[in-house]
Amino acid sequence: MKSDETVSASSKRDALAQEFVQFAIEAGVLRFGEFKTKAGRLSPYFFNAGLFDDGAKLGQLAQFYARAILDSGIEFDVIFGPAYKGIPLGAAVAIELARMGHNKPFAYNRKEAKDHGEGGVLVGAPLKGRVLIVDDVISAGTAVRESIALIRSAGAIPHAVVIALDRQERATENGQDVSWSAVQYVRETLGLQVCAIAQLAHLLQHLGSNDNFLPYWQAVSAYRARYGIDQG
Repeated sequence: MKSDETVSASSKRDALAQEFVQFAIEAGVLRFGEFKTKAGRLSPYFFNAGLFDDGAKLGQLAQFYARAILDSGIEFDVIFGPAYKGIPLGAAVAIELARMGHNKPFAYNRKEAKDHGEGGVLVGAPLKGRVLIVDDVISAGTAVRESIALIRSAGAIPHAVVIALDRQERATENGQDVSWSAVQYVRETLGLQVCAIAQLAHLLQHLGSNDNFLPYWQAVSAYRARYGIDQG
């Protein structure tokens, strides 16, 4: 039997997720239609964090990340934003956490090493101790593996990843569907904790609670029935 404290924490996470889904839809970041994924699937929805494209939206997004991180209880020493989308996300989250009384060092990487000035591929605070990677989604785990390599080469510990949306769908390997999701791969194979602001299940719950979204709910439900993973 779950304790009242566990139920309360779960309810708090669900409420945050529902608030985030509504925000993402209103901001035009979460869209519906027909979109081709990296895996070659035709998805009825698309989440594009690059469309959090003004100060107000980016600030609100950072608040959701910060609240999810603090609610998760994940402990860490440094924030790392992988190029490219992770750079503004990581910076915004670092600012918001500092505003909330949790000031943490922040670093990011360049795609190409700089051969003048301070040189190298890492910019910002030194990577030390437990590192929290901030990104938008985990599609295949490739970007996370690249971040892990950079963090370890700097002598730090890749500890956790925080993302905006867990799609909760089967990953692909060599063009074939496998029985685990990219988030499960990061958790179970790469050994990192993963914190997501919201999951596909929260999106479905939100769509199902509004008659205007019924066609989208049907399409997303069918997609999840075909490609979904119960535990992300």
